[in-house]
Amino acid sequence: MAAAPRILMAASETAPYAQTGGLGDVLAALPAALERLGAAVHVVLPAYRTVDWDAAGAAPSGTLELRAGGARREVRIRTAHAGTVTVSFVEADDYFGRDHLYGGPYGDYPDNAERFAFFSRAVLALAARLEPAPDVLHCHDWQTALVPVFARAFPDPRLAGTRTLLTIHNLGYQGIFPSSVWPLLDLDWSYFTPRTLEFYGQVNFLKGGIVFADALTTVSRRYAEEILTAEYGHGLDGVLRERRHLLQGILNGVDYTSWDPRHDPYIAAPYGADDLAGKARCKADLQARFGLHVAPHTPLFGMVSRFADQKGLDIVSAAIPELLRHDLQLAILGNGDARYEHELAAAARPAPGRLAVRIAYDTAAAHQVEAGADAFLMPSRYEPCGLNQMYSLRYGTVPVVRATGGLDDTVSEFDSPTGRGNGFKFTAYTPEALLGAIRRAVDVYHRPVDWRHLIRAGMACDFSWREPAERYLALYRSLLSQPH
Repeated sequence: MAAAPRILMAASETAPYAQTGGLGDVLAALPAALERLGAAVHVVLPAYRTVDWDAAGAAPSGTLELRAGGARREVRIRTAHAGTVTVSFVEADDYFGRDHLYGGPYGDYPDNAERFAFFSRAVLALAARLEPAPDVLHCHDWQTALVPVFARAFPDPRLAGTRTLLTIHNLGYQGIFPSSVWPLLDLDWSYFTPRTLEFYGQVNFLKGGIVFADALTTVSRRYAEEILTAEYGHGLDGVLRERRHLLQGILNGVDYTSWDPRHDPYIAAPYGADDLAGKARCKADLQARFGLHVAPHTPLFGMVSRFADQKGLDIVSAAIPELLRHDLQLAILGNGDARYEHELAAAARPAPGRLAVRIAYDTAAAHQVEAGADAFLMPSRYEPCGLNQMYSLRYGTVPVVRATGGLDDTVSEFDSPTGRGNGFKFTAYTPEALLGAIRRAVDVYHRPVDWRHLIRAGMACDFSWREPAERYLALYRSLLSQPH
């Protein structure tokens, strides 16, 4: 076994080249953290039309010949470097030369099964060409979950010693397609069974990866437990329970170079745990920007979220009338489901100066909410990892969260007598439980000594990428020590 494992990471997005969400952040930060620990990491992703090639500095680096969709074709590869990490792009304009990564304003692209099956074949073709071959193919989410399947179905002697790892970032997205796509996968029909890729008469890419990968991870310890249950398993809890011996939860980290109140270009004033004066200026700035009353002693709760069922917008919306009976303010930033956009905008109209809803998302405003709010709401129905609660802790903004997934792993209930804890949690998915946690936060807010202690406890938390990278490195080495 090599002292420094060689890892080929395959994903559908990687910041700063192409990104729609948190997966892109992970694929930017984790490879760099692994390199700092001595691993050699090579990332591969599709060459989307939206990539800024001049900024990427990617140059042609050869071609691959592969079979996909019943035909052989040649594809070009471009390669760039992000620090010490090599990044390769698979060119196929018919699949990736589009304005969006997964779909347009009217829904997902109808050929996504074909697009990402092709990409998975290209990942294996690239892996086989590398010298020396990668030790581990680390795949992320359904878009690359066929890599372990194809590695088993179409074995390549050049990859005989290569292991596969699948990381599930969100089990709610599985890549489920009608059985009519099966011929495009080039797989024998023996793979279309309830024990493999068949899922209630359809094809489930993520299920295939779960069945055939050598190891599985998800993005927090608690979420790894939750997805084994019917409540959180999205129909795959049975197959996951069968593979639970291969599954572990590794919490995502935070890139503190981008999220640090001492050096944040987006906020009104810098601050740190030893000097919180700047945070008061950030609060006044946020109140002014969002049209709230500039009231330094009124507790201000912030929320930055995609407006979706998963994120708890239904219980927030239901709780707002009771919330407004209390002396507090609420600033919400986000967009998404039109139902929640309309509900929240309507709730804000009769409460000017106290409730502000901005239907948008921009990076600067997200940083301003994190820095200016006193507390931060994350009442998610489920949350595989979550990042905003970790940003909040670093910004001295006390998280109020539902005890699920990564929220439960990173936030502990504040206990005033002992001074332990860094936030407030609730368990039942109800407006009443959310209100109870908010009331506890407001109570402590009005005890300034306890509140300052709570702020500083959060700011002392370290959720950098070093520990997650160490755990992945240990997992890679464990995989390589096992007989194939």
